[in-house]
Amino acid sequence: IIRLQTMLLRPYIQSLRGAPAAWSLSSSRACSSKAAAAAPGTASPKSASASNQSAAQKAYRAALQFASERSQRLTALAAAQAEAEAAPITMDRRIGFMGAGQMAEAMARGFLAKGLIKSDRMCCSDPNQERKDVFASLGITAYNTNTEVVQNCDVIMVAVKPQMVAKVLSDARPMMTPQHTIVSIAAGVTIEQILAAAGPDARVVRVMPNTPCMVGAAASAMAMGGKANAEDETTVRNMFESVGKIYTVDEKLLAAVTGVSGSGPAYVYIMIEALADGGVRAGLPRDIAQGLAAQTVMGSAMMVLETGKHPGALKDMVTSPGGTTIAGVHELEKAGVRCALMNAVMASADRAIEMSKL
Repeated sequence: IIRLQTMLLRPYIQSLRGAPAAWSLSSSRACSSKAAAAAPGTASPKSASASNQSAAQKAYRAALQFASERSQRLTALAAAQAEAEAAPITMDRRIGFMGAGQMAEAMARGFLAKGLIKSDRMCCSDPNQERKDVFASLGITAYNTNTEVVQNCDVIMVAVKPQMVAKVLSDARPMMTPQHTIVSIAAGVTIEQILAAAGPDARVVRVMPNTPCMVGAAASAMAMGGKANAEDETTVRNMFESVGKIYTVDEKLLAAVTGVSGSGPAYVYIMIEALADGGVRAGLPRDIAQGLAAQTVMGSAMMVLETGKHPGALKDMVTSPGGTTIAGVHELEKAGVRCALMNAVMASADRAIEMSKL
């Protein structure tokens, strides 16, 4: 726009300086203009200058109008794009929860809060009446059996204990259709085991979420199996992005996901508790120490996610030579904290593999 304005305004500026208004005329056109000016009956240089100035003023007004209109179009386009991105994705498929525990509740609340789905398009079943009452308070229909859930949903969320997955799917299998998508969040239950209970043609998506799902900050991963297709992947992605982030991985990597993000919150809680204990040891009141520790962990995580910088580079930004932070980092290295965290991830991942073989 700026280059266009400059081009259009050049004749106006030149006319003010008394120079002939020209739009990069060639030499031949310039010579023709001089010959026409010298011929009898042609306009005088003064009147030609006035004419050029008038043309330049028109060009100036046209340039301003063009720039204004284009700016308005770009602004409207940006606003429309922002509105489209902010608009919630509304699912056209119904969701049914087999199991109404804490994780299922967190997901249901997240779906509702993000406008992903209305409460009357969700249902659940659970042997515990109190849990069913919690879902009912959200406007979600609570059934007594899993078969009723299957009959009234399109996406079956398997949120029961791992040892119960085979039974609930086997019981509900006669009611399942090729249109159903099975989404399992049961730890350690493989896609092969799910297909054995639900049928070889079932559309299966295995998801490993974590407890920050309860505050809309889950870190999840999913693996596709059976007859699951791209539509199923999109459906599950929309669901879990309403309560955090989700990545697609091969099933063989879900054990590693369990070690990092599935069990990871427990490691972070220990870190927060230890930081707070250190603050108390240094003289801070417990509530202030814990608040500072939790906010520090949250802020540090946001720095990693939003800057895209390596954690080591961000660490170096804090550790000035001979300063307080490097003294603390030295103690962490002497205590083997880095190695302990790596070992914790590996131990959790190994246990997940063991559980899948039970």
